[in-house]
Amino acid sequence: MFQRLRTFVSALAAGDEGERIARRFLGAKPGWQLVACNWRNPRDRREELDLVMRERGILVFVEVKARSAGARVPGYYAVDRRKKAALRRAIMAYVAALREKPRTVRFDVVEVTLPATPGAVPGVLHFENIPLMGPGWRP
Repeated sequence: MFQRLRTFVSALAAGDEGERIARRFLGAKPGWQLVACNWRNPRDRREELDLVMRERGILVFVEVKARSAGARVPGYYAVDRRKKAALRRAIMAYVAALREKPRTVRFDVVEVTLPATPGAVPGVLHFENIPLMGPGWRP
């Protein structure tokens, strides 16, 4: 039982570290600004958006997936059908709560590979414009 708890706490710490790395990575790109971090839907606290960013007028919802070096499933593929459904609900709730609706929104995935050795540089892959909402959805 303690091993499971230790694994869960370790995964939470890795997720937090991955989000910090992704936030710095995207924030260093020209034209990117952080809007919100770890936003939760007030009506359903299980629905969370890791990062909400703005890139030159586009509202970008970013799912961050942190993985240890040598992980069997890459972070990009961990955003499965079930996760995408939860993200759709969270994005619709976020946009509905905005006073001024954005003209354009986008969904991105940032995969952070945490190195096995301390002090090594983490790997970051940014996948832009992942299909999520369907062709007829407008903010």
